[in-house]
Amino acid sequence: MKSRIPDIFANNQNKNKKTFITYLVCGDPSSDYTLSAMHTMSKSGVDIIELGIPFTDPIADGPTIQRSIDRALKNNISLHDVISLVKEFRKSNNNTAVVLMGYMNPIHKMGIPKFTKLINDNDIDGVLVVDSPPEESHDLNRYLRKYGKSHIYLASPTTTDKRMNNIAKMSSGYVYYVTIKGITGSKLTNINNIKKNVKKIKKYSTNALPVAVGFGIKDKNSAKKMASFSDGIIIGSSIVELIDKHSNNKKLMNIKLSSYLSSISRAI
Repeated sequence: MKSRIPDIFANNQNKNKKTFITYLVCGDPSSDYTLSAMHTMSKSGVDIIELGIPFTDPIADGPTIQRSIDRALKNNISLHDVISLVKEFRKSNNNTAVVLMGYMNPIHKMGIPKFTKLINDNDIDGVLVVDSPPEESHDLNRYLRKYGKSHIYLASPTTTDKRMNNIAKMSSGYVYYVTIKGITGSKLTNINNIKKNVKKIKKYSTNALPVAVGFGIKDKNSAKKMASFSDGIIIGSSIVELIDKHSNNKKLMNIKLSSYLSSISRAI
């Protein structure tokens, strides 16, 4: 099945809505918790779930997500486990898009042809590889396009115009605009600069590629601000914190997560 992501953005645009994207690490505190949280996300207005692949050297992630990745690694969560969990999720959810997000090393170990075939066979919608810029990812891009899957790239305040042009040309699904210089979990700063860069990405995109913004969005007010000039918003660290806080009580975690996500979904 081809990626659901283009249709999700198009349908939301027709309804004058913004696309809601969330992130969590697979296997923290357990695969069972992750699966439960994904279903709660889907029921609480989330359109796309970015599912983190645990990796031993998560250089782009802040302390909150690093700790979450460490906990998942202690559970011996592998790339195969992440893919298997999506397969389980698909048994009862065929609407919410799932993007695997992580680093290139586990994909290289598996091999790009095998990895992309598993992505296709298990109805995963796309891939975002944090440490694989456009100039280094032609093979992965080619294989994902072969299966009709989305290849999402990161752009940031320090991205040059030349690279932004490359990102806009090679991306499919959406571009993930990192709103701040730094690591996940940081605070939002200059809103006008973010607006300017979102416009710039759209200018370079020949196929009206959506731009979703992430990093630093923690509540419905910051979500509403970012949604006012982008196509979607992404929340990660706040969700990872919430799951960790209630890691001993899955029922309470789902109640708190649903309340938090529903309030943001209504705001955007």
